[in-house]
Parts: sequence; C-alpha cells; structure tokens
Amino acid sequence: MSLTIIIFLLVYVAMGFGKLPGFKVDRTGAAVIGALAMMAVGSITPPHAWNAIDYRTIGMLFGLMVVSASFVVSGFYSWTADRVAMLKVSAPVLLGVLIAVGGLLSALLTNDVVVVAMTPLLISITLSRGLNPIPFLLGFCFAANNGAAGSLIGSPQNMIAAQGLDISFVGLLQASAVPALLSLVITWAALAFLYRNRWYLAKQPSTEATPTGQPSTDTSVKLDVWETSKAGIITLIVIIAFVISDIPRELIALTAAGFLLLNRSIASSDMLKLVDGNLLLLIMGLFVVNAAFASTGLPQQVLNDLRHNGVELNSPIVLFLVTGVLSTIVGNNPAVMLLVPFLSPAGNTDSLGAALVLGSGFSSNLFVFGSLAGIIVVEQSAAYGVKISFSEFAKSGGIVALLCMLLAAAWILLVL
Repeated sequence: MSLTIIIFLLVYVAMGFGKLPGFKVDRTGAAVIGALAMMAVGSITPPHAWNAIDYRTIGMLFGLMVVSASFVVSGFYSWTADRVAMLKVSAPVLLGVLIAVGGLLSALLTNDVVVVAMTPLLISITLSRGLNPIPFLLGFCFAANNGAAGSLIGSPQNMIAAQGLDISFVGLLQASAVPALLSLVITWAALAFLYRNRWYLAKQPSTEATPTGQPSTDTSVKLDVWETSKAGIITLIVIIAFVISDIPRELIALTAAGFLLLNRSIASSDMLKLVDGNLLLLIMGLFVVNAAFASTGLPQQVLNDLRHNGVELNSPIVLFLVTGVLSTIVGNNPAVMLLVPFLSPAGNTDSLGAALVLGSGFSSNLFVFGSLAGIIVVEQSAAYGVKISFSEFAKSGGIVALLCMLLAAAWILLVL
C-alpha cells in the first residue's frame, strides 16, 4: 500500500510541476511510468489496468480531435485569421474580436487544437500591425479555456466529466453556457484595462512572424471550401446526434472521424499528426494510476473524513471550489479525472458537471501550467520570438481567473 501511495504522489507532483523533479520526464511520461510502476509493484494487475482505461472517453476524445484537426488542414483557421487581420479596427476592438472567435471556436471544437492552429497566425497578425502580441495571445488563450467550459465538446476535461457522470450535451449547455459567455466579456475588460497603455511595440518589427533561428515560412493555408464545408456539416451532425440520439457518444465521434479520414485530397497522416497523442497517453496512464490508488481504500477514507468535517463533494459549490484549487495545483485534466470517480449524483448531475467544467476551465488561466492551452501559447510564442513570462501570464491570468471564478460561484449558488 505504501508503494502505491508513493507512486501516486510522485505522478501528481509531476502533474503540478510539469515534470518529475530531477528527471527529464514530462506529465505524459510521468503518467505512463506511474501506470507501469503500479503494475510492476502489484498495485493493480494488467487485466485490471486495461479495464481501468475508459475506452469511451478515449474514443470520444480521439474522434473529436480528428474532427477539429480537419478544420486545420482545410485552411479554415488561416482563413478566419486572414478575415480578422483585414479588419480596420482599434486594438481594443481587435482584442474583443479575437476573444469572441477564440471562445466560439473552442466551444464547438477541442480548445487545444484551436490554440495550436491559431497561435502562429495571431503572432503574424499582431506583429504586422506593430501591435504588442502578448495581450492578444493571452486573450485568445483565456477565451479558449473559458469558452470551452460552455460545451460538452469544448475540452478534454469536459468530455471526461460528461462520460463519468453521464451528462447530456443539452444539460451541460444549459448549466454552463451562460457563465462561459459572460466570462469572455470579463476577459476582454480585464485585459483591455491591464494593457490600455501597452497596445503597441516600441518599434516596428518585421511583418513576417517566423520561428527563431528558422527560415521564413508562410503560416497560412489556402482555404479548401469543400473540405471546410464537409468538416462543418459533420460537426453539426455530431452535435445533433449528441443531443437527440441514444447512440454512445464515442461511436458518434469515431464515426465522424472515420468519414473525415476517408479523403481523396487530404492525407490522413496530415490530420492524424494534429491529434494530441501525448494527451491521450496521459489520460490513459492516469486512469490506471487513479484506479490503483482507489484500490487502497485511502481516497474513500479521506472523503468520509471530509464529509464528517462538513466538506461534501456532491455539493456543487464545494465541488466547484475543490476543482478550482486542485486544477491550479495539478492541471485541469488530472483534477477532473481524480474527482469524478468519487461523485455520487442524486438528481443534480448537470449542476455537478457545471461545477467541474467551470471550476477546471476558469481556474486554469491562473498559471501557465494550469492548462494545456496555456503551455501551448507560451511555448509556441517563444519559438516565434515572443516571450511571455510566468509573472506576466499569472498577473493577467490571475485577475481573469479570480473574476470568472466569482462569476461562476454566483451562478452556481443563485441559479443552479
């Protein structure tokens, strides 16, 4: 039992720090090593480890990642960025447009893929105008995390929560869409105030944004109207099927992915390379680690102790606060995975789902490592010569996260 607890703690230390201290092991590596170690020490048998992996969640994640990737390879994101770039508006208005675009796209598609596709394009747009790219990158990142909280298909943790609690698409939409939408307004207002005197760079940079030390490359992809239309129609069918059909969600998502991969003009490899395999492996590893830890009986004992002290996870507001704190420490996906198995909904499934997705989504803007979207924006920006420091991210993200968390708490207490 002691070895199981030690392995579990080491894995979640890596989730919090982004790597295992002293080793070149990132979050995904820690989750995989932890799962293997749990089997090696006998904490869980290989058959039980395999059964612990929720194939429904993995299937739905994979399918929706392919659907989202289809918009990248079809040139939709580049076309969207070009349309935004041509707008003759002031810097604060441009920020508002990008926040609205980021929030909407992330609610309909997987937010991590949206951020991967749009970050280089946003850098190019802002530098070509002589604008300071940081508020626009941060705004888009925060909007991606917040907007994704409004929909079941917006982010991996939403899908994990939906599968674990059996939440319907419409149920989660009704419970979380309004605060997610209002959070975009808060994000814009906070960043517009913080950067009110820092919209422009001191001197005009090159209009071509390229990775540091690499030759000039064109980040745009020509719009393929047919492929974009096909991806849009299939996405609409997926959403409708989620709403009105009893077909398992993972089968809907995988069927959609199959149709999009069966293509005469775009190579399947170009789409599959945009699927975040590391995230899928991380989630699979955590399923095994969490199952092994649960078999010790310690989590149940801790939960019972918390209940005796008035902390009831099945209370939406308590779950919201716990999720927010835990997401800040270990990241949003691990936090939701850790909490879901210990929830027992009794008529308030949608409220608990909203608590999970709003708590994990809104709090993830506090620190860079709070979400995969934050890590992607900072790392990709650095590759293009735009440095976003930990303190600058936390200053803006902290204010946005605090205000949005207050909004969500009021929504949960007064409406749900």
